[in-house]
Amino acid sequence: MTIMPKRSFPSPGGPEAQRCIQPLPAGILAAAKRAFTTRRVALDLAAGIERNAAPRAGDVVLAEVETLGQHRRLEDIHGRRVTLNEGDRILVAYGDRYAPDQFEAHVPATSGPCALVAGGGVAAEVLRRSARVRDATRILPLGILVDATGRRLNLRDFAMKSAPGGGLPSAAARVIAVVGSSMNAGKTTAISAMVRGALRSGQKVAVIKVTGTGSGGDLWAQRDAGAGLALDFTDAGHASTHRLTDAQRLEIFRTLLRRCRQEPGIDTIFVEVADGLLFGESARLVLSGAFRGEVDALVLAAADAMGALYGEGWLIGHGLAPLALTGAFTASPIAADEVRAHARTPVLARGELADGALAADRHPGRQPMGRVA
Repeated sequence: MTIMPKRSFPSPGGPEAQRCIQPLPAGILAAAKRAFTTRRVALDLAAGIERNAAPRAGDVVLAEVETLGQHRRLEDIHGRRVTLNEGDRILVAYGDRYAPDQFEAHVPATSGPCALVAGGGVAAEVLRRSARVRDATRILPLGILVDATGRRLNLRDFAMKSAPGGGLPSAAARVIAVVGSSMNAGKTTAISAMVRGALRSGQKVAVIKVTGTGSGGDLWAQRDAGAGLALDFTDAGHASTHRLTDAQRLEIFRTLLRRCRQEPGIDTIFVEVADGLLFGESARLVLSGAFRGEVDALVLAAADAMGALYGEGWLIGHGLAPLALTGAFTASPIAADEVRAHARTPVLARGELADGALAADRHPGRQPMGRVA
């Protein structure tokens, strides 16, 4: 990287500390491969990079690919999976990750070499990984983007804003949340099928993903299925929801839900909660009074038959009756029949959801979830 003249800015830590700001060489950002997580960031505000600064979640960082590992492609702001090469410069965001099938990773304490822990563009330091995946792709941060005043560019500064007050055109929209037994249980596939089923019944639908790690695959899937509006937590200013406070996750949920209700004509809003119910962050969100007060029904997606039955029991044990059981296990008619033999809840395969099995007539008013009798 070409070294340009440096400028010093007072540090928030005190007048005696100085921050090292390096102006951006012309064209360097345009040439970088820009990740999905940064798609809302106004790069025209970037005037320099701050080097050797402790990162914060959401900070946008210019980095160089050092060694290719698990993620050999980077999802760009348009959804294309761009091939990575060693030496490529990329624009990603610092964030945490919790993914039992891949990595657990935290925002590093320093600006030193770290890892690309998600294909959507999340930089972090790996704590542990699944034996089923390669070591993470290693990257060298070159600096955090800053504006002309020295302020860091952070995803939170570019979060979607919902208009306060006033009537909500889709306030009566039915809200159906899909939760899972685990990561990769079939939640996104189930929602895509339910979107198709709702469209067949003449409904207009919206989809929100309220937790997870930044990646556009789920959003593109719902838009392809026909959702009139599809949003996720990155629209609310977060590269990831892992290690946020419970209050922050609820605020993401409320922000995205309110934006959907501001969209005229929405009949049903589908909500995806990432990972499984054994993950404390997901469980606390689903069990919170604020979440339950906004959601009319729950659907459980499970990876296998035992996961479906345990998940059903978990929900019922916490006073929540799922509307249906679905997920990857329903790909096997044998596994689906095993669950039907023991479950209290209807089992619906992907095709049944797409045919409109849960697309009830438009509801004249909301009916938030009640407790199991």
